[in-house]
Amino acid sequence: MKIRIGFGLGAATVTNDADSFGPFVDTLERLRFDSLWLSERLTGDAPDPLVALAFAAGRTSRLKLGTSVIVVPGRNPVVLAKELASLDRLSNGRLLPALGLGAPNPVEHSAFGVDRKARAPLFDEAVGLMRRLWTEDGVTHHGERFRVEGVTLRPKPVQQPIELWLGGTARSELRRAGRLADGWLPSFCTVDDLAAGWPVINDVAPQNLGVLIAYSHDGVPDPVRALLARRRPDLDPTHVVPVGLDALRERVEQFVAVGASKFVVLPLVDPLDWTTELEQVAATCKPL
Repeated sequence: MKIRIGFGLGAATVTNDADSFGPFVDTLERLRFDSLWLSERLTGDAPDPLVALAFAAGRTSRLKLGTSVIVVPGRNPVVLAKELASLDRLSNGRLLPALGLGAPNPVEHSAFGVDRKARAPLFDEAVGLMRRLWTEDGVTHHGERFRVEGVTLRPKPVQQPIELWLGGTARSELRRAGRLADGWLPSFCTVDDLAAGWPVINDVAPQNLGVLIAYSHDGVPDPVRALLARRRPDLDPTHVVPVGLDALRERVEQFVAVGASKFVVLPLVDPLDWTTELEQVAATCKPL
């Protein structure tokens, strides 16, 4: 099975300026990374992922374009379906949308204007509606939260269907991925987490098992260490965050051994030189 290595940015500020983001995208394309993945934070420094990915699409012809993740609750699903279909169309079928409920942050929840307990049912209904809009004409939907009458979405996406990716390792998240997703892309997880979660998600194609691996060069950053200490106090942080590129490659190989084939590697600290960083990651992790 082909192993695909993409690159994620999280909240990195390299996306904020065309003079830095443009050459960064060009380097990803030149080094033949599989994909670029951008996160969404309304209250963070990173730009809107769909706008930034549209910018990247215009500079590239091969690089796939991923969202990690785009927040569905708080959005009109018809508008979001239109935006995603348009980006897929204009990039000639290179869109890889990973969808989510939003960061576990009260400020972000407030910014999206959705009560925490309402997010999951909103998400489930919106995803089903978007899938219909991408494939059907004259869509009528009378749901608990959304209502449309005879809507035909144009243009339809190039991909039929668009593959939707979900993450998460909690039992509820695994069940949701099994019901709604075409691919599973968890983050901050161990090899054992992936191996244990995979049987629960039994409707995802084997080639669409992936993982986002956050890495560092000089130890696990204190904020990440503190976060992991709260969530998983018995876990060695380096079992989730490899330190150094050799450790990153070894972790990718360990995930491959349990069936993963798609990877998004993400630096937790912005490097001094992005071109050098990308070249070193490519030399270490590609090809496996």
